[in-house]
Amino acid sequence: MAAASIKSNNNKISLAMERTGQWVISQDIPTDVVVEVGEVGFNLHKFMLVAKSNYVRKLILESKVPDLARIDLSDIPGGAEIFEKAAKFCYGVNFEITVNNVAALRCAADYLQMTDKYSDGNLAGRTEDFLSQAALTSLSGAVVVLKSCEDLLPVAEDLKIVQRCVDVATVKACNEANFPSRSPPNWWTEELSILPIPFFEKIIQAMKLRGAKPLTLATAIITYAERSLASLSPQHLSSAPPRQQSSNPAHKQLLESIVKLLPPDKTALPINFLCRLLRTGTLLRASPGSKAELEKRVSAVMEHATVDDLLVLSFTSDGESLLDLESVRRVVSGFVEKEKSMAVFNAGDFEEVCSAAMQRVAKTVDAYLGEVATCGELSILKFNGIANLVPKAARKVDDDLYRAIDIYLKAHPNLDEIEREKVCSAMDPLKLSYEARVHASQNKRLPLQITLHALYYDQLKLRSGSDRGHNTKDAPTTRTQVQADVSLIKENDDLRAELQKMKMLITEVHQGKNQQGSSSSATKSGGGGARRPTFFSSMSKKLGKLNPFKNGSKDTSTIEDVVDITKPRKRRYRGRKGEDLIFKERLVDYLDEMILNYEGPVRSSGNVAQLSFGEETAKEVSLDAAELGKQNADVVAALATENAGALNQRSSGLSG
Repeated sequence: MAAASIKSNNNKISLAMERTGQWVISQDIPTDVVVEVGEVGFNLHKFMLVAKSNYVRKLILESKVPDLARIDLSDIPGGAEIFEKAAKFCYGVNFEITVNNVAALRCAADYLQMTDKYSDGNLAGRTEDFLSQAALTSLSGAVVVLKSCEDLLPVAEDLKIVQRCVDVATVKACNEANFPSRSPPNWWTEELSILPIPFFEKIIQAMKLRGAKPLTLATAIITYAERSLASLSPQHLSSAPPRQQSSNPAHKQLLESIVKLLPPDKTALPINFLCRLLRTGTLLRASPGSKAELEKRVSAVMEHATVDDLLVLSFTSDGESLLDLESVRRVVSGFVEKEKSMAVFNAGDFEEVCSAAMQRVAKTVDAYLGEVATCGELSILKFNGIANLVPKAARKVDDDLYRAIDIYLKAHPNLDEIEREKVCSAMDPLKLSYEARVHASQNKRLPLQITLHALYYDQLKLRSGSDRGHNTKDAPTTRTQVQADVSLIKENDDLRAELQKMKMLITEVHQGKNQQGSSSSATKSGGGGARRPTFFSSMSKKLGKLNPFKNGSKDTSTIEDVVDITKPRKRRYRGRKGEDLIFKERLVDYLDEMILNYEGPVRSSGNVAQLSFGEETAKEVSLDAAELGKQNADVVAALATENAGALNQRSSGLSG
């Protein structure tokens, strides 16, 4: 192991000797010192180094070793490459000073103390002349020198090289922004974009102090951000696990530094750039302060946003899953709050009249909802949360919002009636255009109430003979009437359900006639007790409670029955004829209970008529019975006809 290390060092020294042997003044004079810079060694002569470097002279004089043979200069700025050029300068060998190495040579000259104070025409003076006469005379030269100082800190700052480069770059950039000297006019922003963020930040701050316009600063920042953040692959960030997305602190620090550089004028930056910057901040998990600042800036120019700008914030790069809806919600909310403040300042009513900017944002938000509605992970709460941010007055018509709602209902077919009503609650059905109302009236995905709104409003328009738009004064009356109609429809559904139960019981009686032999003995033994409430009696009481005129109308509880209905006496089971008598007896009991509990005619609306009882009901019962059992059809029909008159007489007496 040790032998291998010694062999490796000997090889490095041999390579250094081969390289330096080409410019050492004489091979006849043996070298007496080895200068080590990192892992590279240089075989040189002490007297040549001491003649130009005061630092090497001090090391030799102050060394406790009588004959110093090795000197370690690993800390020299620029490393072995720059020391080789400094050694060449000591030997009087020519080499080229460029904008790429002048800063490192200047720092190395300071480290080796190769100044004019120690020796005339030394390396420090040569590099200073090049900086002032060549490198710092143009923007490109100043930028290249400044970039090379990244690995020379803090020596480059102590020697004022960084500040000199920043000053020159600032002046040149401001002059080019105001008076372009070549095409394209923004070429200077490309020059600045190669700088590390600390140096770029210094130039932007210096440009602000010199009074640069916000648009000039914005142009430079946009170019820099697009170039520096281009290396961050959105596809990689979106597909990477959450822990790996923010694993590189340098990327996040870069973004946060760019956000701090944004000009105070929030309208100086285009919204598409701000949205992309906010998306990158979300992927990199930037600090809450940086994200909040970007969201405020997007809100300030929200009126210029397009659907694509908002989609950039919402979806991952593959477009398959949602990324961040909360940012969109906060952005829209911030814009709405700004519009409210402006309306209050102008003494206007924000709920009644909205600005043209607010109306444009409303259309953008509705179109955006239509795009994200197909996402299966979008909940009703989030969908309505964004839709309800826009004030009602901002939408002249709700056609775009209706389209988004219809897409959402189609993409989420498993929603029940209540959930579909929640989705549609963000929309005003009375603000739909004629074409949209026609579509809504035939749309089976919509809840019943929305369909009724559309149909009823069209009826009002047909009656008035015009369809010139929505009359806001009639809207409350129309909504009240439609709600009443919907309530009646629900009551009718309840009545139909009760009638369906009655049909089911008739079916059960018909199917159980073969078991009447065993039940007849139980009837004889229990004939003397109180009769247990039947299903017909309980059902008829429910029908009586559904009377909408029961509250607020005259009390009919004290009116005596004008029809004397005598309950039929019980009949014994006598074979096939006994089965018919039992069926007839049960149906008569049901009709008796129906008459006793009926409290008046059921109300009807102008559009929806509720169920009523009478001769038609009796006929319906008889027809239903006929369908269920032909043997009992004649019995039921006779009973229905026999009791229809009594039912009508009872109903007319109560309604009078």
